Amino acid sequence: MTQPRLLEPGAVYLVTRRTLRRYHLFAPDPRIERIFRYVLAIAAQRTGVRVHAAVLMSTHEHLVVSDPAGRLPVFLHYLHRHVALATKVVRRWEGAVWDHEPTSVVELRTPSAVAEKIAYAIANPVAARLVPRAKDWPGLTTRPREIGTATWRTPRPSEYFAADDDKWPPHAELRLEMPRAARELRMDADEFRTLVAHELASLESAARANVRAQQGTFLGADRCARISPFRRARSWEPVRATNPSFAVGRAGDDVRRESAARVRAFRTAYRHAFEAWHRGRRDVPFPAGTWLMREQHAAPIAA
Repeated sequence: MTQPRLLEPGAVYLVTRRTLRRYHLFAPDPRIERIFRYVLAIAAQRTGVRVHAAVLMSTHEHLVVSDPAGRLPVFLHYLHRHVALATKVVRRWEGAVWDHEPTSVVELRTPSAVAEKIAYAIANPVAARLVPRAKDWPGLTTRPREIGTATWRTPRPSEYFAADDDKWPPHAELRLEMPRAARELRMDADEFRTLVAHELASLESAARANVRAQQGTFLGADRCARISPFRRARSWEPVRATNPSFAVGRAGDDVRRESAARVRAFRTAYRHAFEAWHRGRRDVPFPAGTWLMREQHAAPIAA
């Protein structure tokens, strides 16, 4: 059994999911960008999930989102299903679009972790040696200045989304929300955007220094835009031995230990409830933060 995921209303997450075998199925393409923006907007509207940043690389997505109503699994299922189906139409692709590994969902436990992971997501094209500055990425990305200010209004794509189907509106709007981390850091919106921009600049600088040290080069925006979606990424990538469930940023060890203890306590309580459920007990409550057993089996949840 995979480890149960602790999902509580109001949490903030970094979400990452890869394409099948790292094919460049999301290579920069106005059609793919329009599909992703459109479905992301509708998924957010229908579940109440708030999007703070979105970056679509050729082989994977990065999202930083808040989940006020505790409906993240519904949001992800809707987003990934319809993005995959529409991508299959555009690319004329047979088979799966997304990798078979579970989506990586990392809870951002501190305000600093939120700012750091937003910058991390935006800096991804630079870290991957694709472009020397994040703003040069020709695919879907987020600028620090857009957080809390931008509204993406996307027309319905002509591929896959039937114009005569009421569930696909002619346009979908997505506002990039300011995370509550700004308030928790006692910053106004401009100060938080500046913090993210500084984090981004630091990551970009480190990536460029690493490229210089290895006498390498960046692929460049023009070549990125010409990548074949039917090629696989060949850059070395470590096999992920662990899938972290939370991040605390630069917070101290006390916060890290507290967060780890919280996850361990949840998993222990879940395991005990799950074992009782399999023995036929239906009155044993699962711990708060349980989602699947509550939604699919109406299991009781502890107050």
